[in-house]
Amino acid sequence: MSLQVRQLSVRYPGAARPAVHEVSLTLAEGDIGVLIGPSGCGKTTLLRAIAGLEAPSGGSVWLNQRELSSADGAPHGRVGMVFQDYALFPHLSVADNVGFGLHGRPAAQRSERVSECLQRVGLSDLARRMPHELSGGQQQRVALARALAPAPELLLLDEPFSNLDVELRERLAHEVRDILKAAGATALFVTHDQNEAFAVGDAIGVMQEGHLHQWDDAFSLYHRPATRFVADFIGHGVFLPARIVRQGDGVVVQTPVGPLQDPRNCPLPEAYPDGACQLLLRADDIVHDDQSPVQARIVRRAFRGAEFLCTLELASGAQVLALIPSHHDHAVGDCIGIRADVEHVVTFAAE
Repeated sequence: MSLQVRQLSVRYPGAARPAVHEVSLTLAEGDIGVLIGPSGCGKTTLLRAIAGLEAPSGGSVWLNQRELSSADGAPHGRVGMVFQDYALFPHLSVADNVGFGLHGRPAAQRSERVSECLQRVGLSDLARRMPHELSGGQQQRVALARALAPAPELLLLDEPFSNLDVELRERLAHEVRDILKAAGATALFVTHDQNEAFAVGDAIGVMQEGHLHQWDDAFSLYHRPATRFVADFIGHGVFLPARIVRQGDGVVVQTPVGPLQDPRNCPLPEAYPDGACQLLLRADDIVHDDQSPVQARIVRRAFRGAEFLCTLELASGAQVLALIPSHHDHAVGDCIGIRADVEHVVTFAAE
């Protein structure tokens, strides 16, 4: 295993709670990890503690089975970092920026490595340009090439796309993943953008108030969230009251949008008092069905191209979300038939 974080904590003097509290995670060599969570959740502090830029109050960081000592808050030599603002040197050319961390190497070797890294990020023809002559996306790739040039054992990236527009961020996220995979780099990102995290990460960690709730692949975070916070934070969904009851040899989940007959991976009724629970219903769990007896009124809709993301209100006043193909051009205020089609039943204790 390349990176192991063991019970890592960071506490600032006078703070009511730790900024990072006993976080443990493992990132395999050559894999890309991503930390996401709301602002102030501790993800950047965790990244900086791994880098050695913040002194931990407990726990340890191991890289390729060697412990990184960061008690003094000193940066680790085997770790490269890409900052949010790229931190390019404005008075140095693209090539000189990329080669900045290669001082001490023979000139020919340094030049060869700079050319190799610029080729990897697709900027070979811009080697003599100055940073102010580049677009935001190009500057980001220069910063990435500079971080990769010394061949660090671990690359850390702190919201590297946050200064770019939404369309460029998504495209660049895929490009950066391809670059890192081609370089065989082990990397850990911080981002607040879920689409970015899903595009880049082999493993994704969801943080809240210094705690790591779940460290998993994107599919598991979405379909098998470990906590209610993860279920609520990832994707679009709502929680509705439900009841799990036995029916013959199987179970039925009674919901406000109709019963779920013998759903897969469903808890037994005994998991909750009287079977009462909260059921997570995501937008893709609700199907538009004109033949359904369950009717819902469209109270809000957002055009997404191929589909609308609609907020629907049931007769009880409860609301659900649904993805409705955009060729069904229903207006706000219209009533439509819906039914639940749930592949992955996710339940939590009733509040």
